[in-house]
Amino acid sequence: MTLEMRVIQTDEWDVWYDHLELAFGGVPESPAERELCKALTDTDRALGVWDGDGCVGSAGAFSFRLSVPGGAIVPAAGVTAVGVSPTHRRRGILTSLMRRQLDDIRAGGEPLAVLTASDPAIYGRFGYGTAAYALAVEIDTTRVRLSVPPGTDGIRLRLVDPRKALADCERVYAALVSSRPGMPARQPGWEELPLLDAPSMREGGSPLKCVVAEREDGEVVGYARYRVKADWDLTGSEGKVEVSDLDALDPVASAALWRYLFSIDLTWTVRAPRRPVDDPVLHLVSDIRRARTRLRDSLHVRLVDLPAALEARAYGAPVDVVVAVEDAFCPWNEGRWRLVADAGGAARCTRTAEPADLELSVRELGSAYLGGITLTSLAAAGLVRELRPGALTEASRAFAGDVAPWLPHSF
Repeated sequence: MTLEMRVIQTDEWDVWYDHLELAFGGVPESPAERELCKALTDTDRALGVWDGDGCVGSAGAFSFRLSVPGGAIVPAAGVTAVGVSPTHRRRGILTSLMRRQLDDIRAGGEPLAVLTASDPAIYGRFGYGTAAYALAVEIDTTRVRLSVPPGTDGIRLRLVDPRKALADCERVYAALVSSRPGMPARQPGWEELPLLDAPSMREGGSPLKCVVAEREDGEVVGYARYRVKADWDLTGSEGKVEVSDLDALDPVASAALWRYLFSIDLTWTVRAPRRPVDDPVLHLVSDIRRARTRLRDSLHVRLVDLPAALEARAYGAPVDVVVAVEDAFCPWNEGRWRLVADAGGAARCTRTAEPADLELSVRELGSAYLGGITLTSLAAAGLVRELRPGALTEASRAFAGDVAPWLPHSF
């Protein structure tokens, strides 16, 4: 069998995407979802594997700009559309796609590659490490109350058509990006993603709704997008509030939005499936046991240009450490590197022949990169090895961040 891997032509997008839908179970997306995905696809970065005139493998990448510890916005390849047809599994197609894609990312000068995994067991062998988690919360509002900070009553809430509120919501989002690692700075077109509202996406819920939080001068300082899912039984209403987005610039706006979502008539549960693991609502609820939580892996990070990636972020404490890095898939990263960062966070990473202080794989380095996974926790699992006493604590403190990394939407 002769297979050909190449960048797709623009007029091949539909065939390429039909293959991707088949690889993910064969359920077609709504026309609105498909149209937006087509508009966002960079065909110059869309790889297809062809068997004759049929597409049997795919991988793509978005040109992202991602926040990292210290607030810098760093170029990153947002890996997407990875799939192999069920007729062509176990033939090395996925490995070939990952090889070509990482070579292209390196040639394009992006120090990082990131992805969300449909199956997280797949990507570790290609050097991706889980760097951020998402928190799903389901709160019983009949038993849970909120304690809100002083000033919350000074926030005005207003229901607005989601599209008419888009510019204000995007201003709030953009102001938050540099404050939390893992957030993509939205490029043109990506503002449409949160507004997708095809009936097939609602799962029995209402059309998308938006409430904005305003200060007394009318400035929008927060927003929430949500759906209400009505449900009834013999005892009455069993409605649920499904929260898709909630962003706020200060604690009082955040509290006002959560209080609003808790108080919607005929609803008794608030569900938010993708929140930061340090979401402030966890400190506002009266009974954390009635706020059922679940963690799920979210953003996976791969260092493509190791020294450039480590120099792009800031560090929480001074560090001078030599790390021996294993990276069989991208051997240009393999070897010993000296990382030096001062108290201001500026860093320098250079190759060295000095003895290693720590030993780890590029996968663990990716997990620690955004500051949410500590090197000490990875060492406790046997994934980081300390070769110089004290080096692990020094490096772990430097890599750790003040806020949890968070990816607010899929891609």
